[in-house]
Amino acid sequence: MTISQTSKIEGEGMTQILTDDQENAIARRNAILLSICQAVNASAAPLSIALGGVVGSYLLGADKSLATAPVTGFNIGVALMSLPAAMLMRKIGRRNGFRAGAVIGMLSMLLAVLAISMQSFWLFVIALMIAGSSNSFVQQYRFAAADRGTKEFKAKAISYVLIGGIAAAIIGPQMILHFRDYLAPIPFAGAFLWGIGLFAISLIVMQFLAPGHPPKTAEEIADKPQRPLTEIMAQPRFIISVLCATATYGLMSYVMTAAPLAMIACGFDIDDATWGIQWHVMAMFAPSFFTGHLIAKFGKEKIMATGLAILVACAVVGLNGITLAHFYLGLILLGIGWNFGFIGATAMVTDTYEPHEKNKAQGANDFILFGSVAVASLLSGYSLNHMGWDFINWIVFPIVAICFVGLWWLKSKTPKADSAA
Repeated sequence: MTISQTSKIEGEGMTQILTDDQENAIARRNAILLSICQAVNASAAPLSIALGGVVGSYLLGADKSLATAPVTGFNIGVALMSLPAAMLMRKIGRRNGFRAGAVIGMLSMLLAVLAISMQSFWLFVIALMIAGSSNSFVQQYRFAAADRGTKEFKAKAISYVLIGGIAAAIIGPQMILHFRDYLAPIPFAGAFLWGIGLFAISLIVMQFLAPGHPPKTAEEIADKPQRPLTEIMAQPRFIISVLCATATYGLMSYVMTAAPLAMIACGFDIDDATWGIQWHVMAMFAPSFFTGHLIAKFGKEKIMATGLAILVACAVVGLNGITLAHFYLGLILLGIGWNFGFIGATAMVTDTYEPHEKNKAQGANDFILFGSVAVASLLSGYSLNHMGWDFINWIVFPIVAICFVGLWWLKSKTPKADSAA
């Protein structure tokens, strides 16, 4: 049994030496708690995405080109708040930062109810933008899980957190199915009203999180200079991890945002579209039970490449038919491809910075990531309305090809021992 990291015991002024097993036990407990928070708070994402375009279409007039703007607002909110959320947590700690995010989420759900009641399209866009701001704190759960534990355990900790997305995949759509008419005759608003309670649950769970713990003592960290953000971002490994994460998440958002509207345009109803999103989000997170183990066995790059290949399979399915089975299978493959690509890229980016540099590096990563996702979701509605469902699927091929070229370039610049890490 090896000695791992040193940490201060709060209030006692002494240092405790932890073994790797003890440190990993704390990391596992934190990851489970964060997984619960992911389950309830991340439900706002499928709720907002599945209903965003539908409610947008309901609130608009004859021209539905901006129907996906509320979903774009959600993603813009994530992007704009990524850096502030990361820096806020640097100042007040992970737990207090996550509490702030939950409160923002509660306010966003309340504002969405008000916007639908007033039949105000742009107020609804603002409400989902604020919901996205809350989601930027949720996106930090995966990084918070990697704050504790050994280097070998980090990919597993990230996977544990994302397992909570399975519950979110069920909770969000089920809220739509069961509560969308709760405030009848006002449609859809009831689902957002019940969303407030989910954020309240997470505030209780957050009380039990153990504090983050750097691999060196606080005194050493305080005196250690940080590299400029540009230097961190110039690393080939950072560049390719962000490229693949952005492509994976952007393509997922682009196809997923259009899918409910495409299904309705093909004659299916809102329940069919909601079930499609539920299967998709479950597929996004269910592989997390074993993705971390696969990364440990085969390496981050191979799992990312597998995820990109699955995204291509999703596009092939979408181009071969518009039956309900085609939509559902395509959305399931889209979710699995996202899981492999995104967890692999997230694990890779944690290799590119020191613990005391994590906040700005993680914030920059998420700013680029969700800024691109926001653009993808906005273009999704326009592309569907003006170029059709086939175009949505064809765009997957060139973007995946660029990522494969990037992975090949990284392999050529990385020693063999490091690339398998």
